Amino acid sequence: MSRISFSLKSTLQKVGLDGFIITLLSLILLAYVWPQPGLMEKPVSLGELANYGLSLVFFFYGLRLSPRALRDGLSNWRLHLLVQAGTFVLFPLLVLAAKPFVSSDAGLLWLGTFYLAALPSTVSSSVVMVSMARGNIPAAIFNASVSSLAGVFITPLWMALFLTADVSGLDTTDIILKLALQVLAPVLVGILLHGYGGDFALKYKKQLRYFDQSVILAIVYTSFCHSFAGHVFDQLSVVQLLLMGVCLAALFFVAYFCLSFVAKVAGLGREERITLLFCGSKKSIVHGTVMSKVLFQQAATAGILLLPIMMYHALQLIFVSLIAQRMARDVAPVTTAEK
Repeated sequence: MSRISFSLKSTLQKVGLDGFIITLLSLILLAYVWPQPGLMEKPVSLGELANYGLSLVFFFYGLRLSPRALRDGLSNWRLHLLVQAGTFVLFPLLVLAAKPFVSSDAGLLWLGTFYLAALPSTVSSSVVMVSMARGNIPAAIFNASVSSLAGVFITPLWMALFLTADVSGLDTTDIILKLALQVLAPVLVGILLHGYGGDFALKYKKQLRYFDQSVILAIVYTSFCHSFAGHVFDQLSVVQLLLMGVCLAALFFVAYFCLSFVAKVAGLGREERITLLFCGSKKSIVHGTVMSKVLFQQAATAGILLLPIMMYHALQLIFVSLIAQRMARDVAPVTTAEK
C-alpha cells in the first residue's frame, strides 16, 4: 500500500500537482458543500484571522531578505530589467490586448485574469525550477525578491485602471492605505530586522512556508465560501471554465515564447535565458491571494476573481516542471562529458 502511495505521489509531483494544489482544490469543494465556517463572524472570524496572517506572511518574507544580497545582485542589471518587464509589462499588455474579444458576461473573469497578469513573480518555485533546469540561481533569487517588493506598488497601480469601473463601491485611497499597513509596512520592518531575525527565518524556512500556505488556504476557503453563498458561480458554465483554462495556458505559452525571443535578441547565455523564462513567466499565488483581501472588498466576488490565479498557478507548475526537466536532461550529457 505504501509503495502505491509513494508511486502516486511521485507521479503527481512530476506533473506539478503537489499536496498544496490538491489541498487547495479540496478546500474549494469544501467551501461548496460546507460554507458556514467561512461565513461566521462570531466567536471567531476566519476571514479576520487571515487578515492578520497575511501581514505575518509579508513580515517573515521581509525577514528572510538580505539587504546586502539585494545590493550585490544589482550588477546584472540588463537581465533584471528584462525579467521585471516581462512580469509587469508584457503580461498586462497581453491581457489588455484580449479585452475587446471578451464578452460582457465574462467581465469578472477578465478582471481576475488581468489581476493575475499584474501580479509579481513567485519566489520559491521560480528558484527551484531555475535550479532544476540549471540556470542562474543567484539572479533568480534576486529577481524573484525584487519582483515581490515591486508588486506591492505596481500591482495596485495596474488594477486602479479598472477596479473603480468594474467593482462598485471601491475606494482606491483606502486600498493604498491598507496595502501600506498590511503588506508594505510588514515587509519593510522585516527587512530592517533581518540582522536580528534573518537567521531564524532562514532556519525555519520550511515551517514558515507551511504557515504561508495555511494563510493562502484560509483566504481561498473564505473567499469561495462567500462566492458560493452569494451564488456568484451560478452564471459560469463548464464550457466557460474549460475555455478559461485554454486561454490561461495560451497566455503562459505566448508570454514564454515572447520572452524566449527577447532572450535570443538580447544574446543571453543559457543560464540567464532560463532565469528570464522561468522568473518572467510565473505569477505568485501568495501575493494574489493575500492582496485580494485588500483590493477586492466585495467578499462575494473575490472567489471568482481569484479563480484565474489558482488555475494559472496549477498550469504554470505543470508546464514549467516539464520544461525544467527537459532542460536538465538536455544539459546532462555535457556536464558528464566535462567531468
